[in-house]
Amino acid sequence: MQSIPGRLEFEQYDEGGEGIAYHDQDSVNNGSGKLNPVNGNPLNEFRLKEGVDISYTKDGDIDDNPYNKVKPAMKSLYVGWTAEGEWINYTVNVKKNGTYNASLQYTANNKSLITIDVDNKNSIGNIPIPSTHDDADTVAWRQWHHWNRIDSLFSIRLTKGVHTLRLRLVKNGDINFDHMDLL
Repeated sequence: MQSIPGRLEFEQYDEGGEGIAYHDQDSVNNGSGKLNPVNGNPLNEFRLKEGVDISYTKDGDIDDNPYNKVKPAMKSLYVGWTAEGEWINYTVNVKKNGTYNASLQYTANNKSLITIDVDNKNSIGNIPIPSTHDDADTVAWRQWHHWNRIDSLFSIRLTKGVHTLRLRLVKNGDINFDHMDLL
């Protein structure tokens, strides 16, 4: 269970599988075990048998490239291959009542809309996520690896106690989610 105030790591979603902890359009983890080979490396095999698509930041001009707005930590897990209609649940322990300001570290090959539900209720409406696509980068696959950070993405009122946050992709997808700070 993750705590607020603090950092929500997107790969640390709830357990329970498809339809309970998350909804993914396919049952294959397109990162762990597919893009990243099964070879004993825990980064390559993280949640290997689940449908949420997980990879990690890599150096060698992949995630450490000149088109980043922020430099990501290398070997940091993230959720990727997202699509419209998908969602992921996170059980969190809110340490005190308050209004929390959210910031997001991400990449997005398209403009997208997300929302956050709290205990199955939409709490903030749709949040636009700007694209990190950069026409100057001629390596097509790397358009999903231009890291950015948005501070003050939204504010949310939370009460002390255990809650379920649901990240929902409302429009487009094509986002890699590293982490969200709720402070």
